[in-house]
Amino acid sequence: MRELVLAPSILSADFADLAGALARVEASGASWLHLDVMDGRFVPNLTFGAKTVADLRARSSKLFFDAHLMTVEPERLAPAFAKAGADAVTFHVEACVHAHRLVREIRDAGAAAGVSLVPSTPVSALAELLPDVDLVLVMTVDPGWGGQKLIESCLGKVRELAERRERAGLEFRIAVDGGVNAANAASVVEAGADVLVMGSAFFDSPDSAALAASVLALGTRT
Repeated sequence: MRELVLAPSILSADFADLAGALARVEASGASWLHLDVMDGRFVPNLTFGAKTVADLRARSSKLFFDAHLMTVEPERLAPAFAKAGADAVTFHVEACVHAHRLVREIRDAGAAAGVSLVPSTPVSALAELLPDVDLVLVMTVDPGWGGQKLIESCLGKVRELAERRERAGLEFRIAVDGGVNAANAASVVEAGADVLVMGSAFFDSPDSAALAASVLALGTRT
């Protein structure tokens, strides 16, 4: 089994204290930071741009930064986020016509390339991309804001991706984003996910380090 990764989503942090949120993630034992980039068009909400990522990166954090572009025309933004210090840039297949080209551009900019799909998009939409990406992010809520309930049927897509990965001998990671919490994390991992994005469940927790430890312990199960 691949190493299980917890990626707290900064969308649920206090935007007036992002440095403090970064420190909290580091102290918890999580190894990734999920950066939700929203443009107010692909999704209703609006968050931040590449400068925020650059400013967080400048704090010498050792966290793996995954910038999740919930934007139209992600090809216009992806290189800037890679340059700003994102270790991975993930875009939505629904928002990009020339997806293979964007995967190459992200990698040429020095970042890992991820692709995401919303709950209404089938895994088959990614069939041609799977051999070329480093990460597939399954949205288990309709993206746009935090605190939503996980759509259980979306875990079927996680299982399908895990089966395709095994069958083809591919190496991409499978991430799940949306409504992941302590109560359903085991089900998400059992479906085949190896990156758990956790927003409000993490930042609303009175003990985020204990939460992280309990979630990461799921990765030791056989």
